[in-house]
Amino acid sequence: MARSINKAIIIGNLTRDPEMRYTPDGQPVTSFGVATNRNWTSKDGEKKEEAEFHNLVAWGKLAEICSQLLRKGRRVYIEGRLQTKSWEGKDGVQRQRTEIVIEDMVALDPKDSGGEGPAVNQAPKEEEVPVIEVGEEKEADKVKAKASKEKHEEISEDEIPF
Repeated sequence: MARSINKAIIIGNLTRDPEMRYTPDGQPVTSFGVATNRNWTSKDGEKKEEAEFHNLVAWGKLAEICSQLLRKGRRVYIEGRLQTKSWEGKDGVQRQRTEIVIEDMVALDPKDSGGEGPAVNQAPKEEEVPVIEVGEEKEADKVKAKASKEKHEEISEDEIPF
């Protein structure tokens, strides 16, 4: 069988507060929206910007964490897979919705920043960047160790290759 990949990676801002609910069997599920921006210059030299809005859903423990940590306006890193649902509305019209089912999430703003990110060239403190890994705990430890190491490394302008 041929190998395939279904992976979405986005960094954006929450468009609404996460909404947590439970399935009939007690499984937590949280949904929210994230906006991403794209900037470009047209052939005429005019600067343009376009926003894309994404529907996201998290399940289980990750759903609970998203509900606790995230708020409208906060910046977030998301990894997940695309999933499209189809259903027939009460009016008899067929409807479709594509969403990102979250597998990993990192809140990029300090907890009490109210959606404002850290100052430019200022690395956030390790305790301000929650790393959420679904899967092996060893992987989460590696990510935290890498973030801690990167935080302490100083880079001079001479080391930048461009």
